[in-house]
Formats: sequence, structure tokens, C-alpha cells
Amino acid sequence: MSLKLYFAPGACSFVPHVLLEMSGAEFEPHMVKLHKGEQNSDGYKAINPRGQVPVLVSHGQPITQIVAIVLHLDQVFPQMGFLPNEPLARAQAISTLAWMNNTVHPTFTHIFMPQKFSDQPDVQTALKSYNTQLFRGMLGELQALVKAAAAQGQPWLSGQRFGPLDAYSLTFARWGTIAGITPEAHPELWAFVQKVAAEPAVARVMERERLQLNMGQAA
Repeated sequence: MSLKLYFAPGACSFVPHVLLEMSGAEFEPHMVKLHKGEQNSDGYKAINPRGQVPVLVSHGQPITQIVAIVLHLDQVFPQMGFLPNEPLARAQAISTLAWMNNTVHPTFTHIFMPQKFSDQPDVQTALKSYNTQLFRGMLGELQALVKAAAAQGQPWLSGQRFGPLDAYSLTFARWGTIAGITPEAHPELWAFVQKVAAEPAVARVMERERLQLNMGQAA
């Protein structure tokens, strides 16, 4: 099997990066330096015309968008149980994944890159402030999911097996510290993401991407 992942350190591409590492399969990780604009190069646009990460190239065919990539990896590595098999539990896990990708993620984009939504400095300031409060509430929702899973005796958000919801939660908690939301604001969520970070495959990906979990602390 030929697998190549185009990722950017600290971006949402962390999610499939972790799943691939956890699968134990051979794959080629290819870093895209967003700060240097490599996502806008002709070479990269030939792979993904939208100029986004991640892209998973499987058998020579590019797959874009987190949800599509996760579903593909779940089918390619069924033994990993990245998503539940039981129909209702599977639907609920995909529902949460879609919410993470289409609601929580874009909210942070309004904080981190408000210039994408307005060229007016005062509007950009307002976008950052307003969406920081929204993102804080969404981290609270994630914490509630963590607590609910624990109450049901589930070590991970979608059940007994590690999956994309867990990796995405770490990404969001980390992004929260960039927005000035401290770990103390959501202690149960932070205890959970520290458990996620301690998983050997996650630790290897964090080392490869050179990620610091709490960006509110000096490196």
C-alpha cells in the first residue's frame, strides 16, 4: 500500500497523522510549510487546488478533507477500530467528528486568521474577541463529552478504542492556549488530552511535528 500524508505542524492534519502512526503501516509524511506559503505553490495546488492540508495520497489518488480521510483510514485499517462498528455508535462518532470539523475548527480560524474574513482591522479585532468566547464554550462542550465518556466507562471519546475524536480534542485544547484559554478553564479536558498525548503514537507525531501541548507556556 502506498500512503503519503501532506501535513502542517500543529494543524488539523495532526488527526490523520496520528491515525496513520497508530496503524503501524508504512507511510510517507510530507511537511507543508504554511508560513512559507508552500500550500499556494503550483506543485501543491496540483495535488489540492484548494491549497489546504491535510491531503492523503492513497494508491496515487489524493483525498482531501478530514472527515473523508478519517473514513478512508477507518476502512483501510478496520483492525484499529478508529470508529465504532455498531451503527448507532458509529453515526454518533461521525456526527461529533463532523461538528469538530465544520463548527469548532472554523471558529478557531476566525481567531487565528481573522484577515481571511475581513480586511478591516477593527472588524478583525471584533472577530477574534467574539470567536474566542465561542471557542471557549466549545471547549466546554468537549469537556462535557469527556466526562460523559468517563461516566460510561469509556477510556476514549468514541468507546474502547482510540480514534479521531481524541486526536482532534488534543488539537483543539492546544489551539485554545494560543487563544489565551488556559488549561485551568477546562481541567477535565486537559487531563484527558494529557492522556492522549501520552499514547506512544501520539507522542511520536508530536515529536515529528515539534509540538508543545500548552502554547501558553514558554518553550
